[in-house]
Amino acid sequence: MAEVTTKKFVIQKVQPALLGLMDGSVSTLAPIFATAGLTEQPIKAFYVGLAASLGAGVSMGLAEALSDDGTVTGRGSPLMRGSITGLATALGGMLHTFPFLVPNIRHALHLAYVVVVVELLAIAIIRYKFMKTPLWPTIMQVIIGGGIVFVIGLFLGSA
Repeated sequence: MAEVTTKKFVIQKVQPALLGLMDGSVSTLAPIFATAGLTEQPIKAFYVGLAASLGAGVSMGLAEALSDDGTVTGRGSPLMRGSITGLATALGGMLHTFPFLVPNIRHALHLAYVVVVVELLAIAIIRYKFMKTPLWPTIMQVIIGGGIVFVIGLFLGSA
């Protein structure tokens, strides 16, 4: 019975949260870092990050809630899944957006770099703990995926 409860928790709560964190953390990197590079004004990068994070949160929340009603898949309430995914997406994007409230662009960027690494490692650890994926391959997958988007942002920010 405990195993069924654990699986239900993972599929109904952890998986939507992980989906949101991964999307929010990765999909907002390019616009934030491109804006920081192009404008060299941290507050502008902050507002782009805020808009990208909130917009992605709404989009992902709706996508998850509308993907199925949970009766066939056992994934639970669409409203609950959508809310969890949407909030986690917004949070994932906002974590590396907050450093851009620091008025010095160099300091803001260095702080944001550290936050991105911590975010990606946290995602890998959550995948390892709840989804039972091997730790090192998971870390590499998450870091490589995040790194590709990060490099795109840096490249476009220097154009």
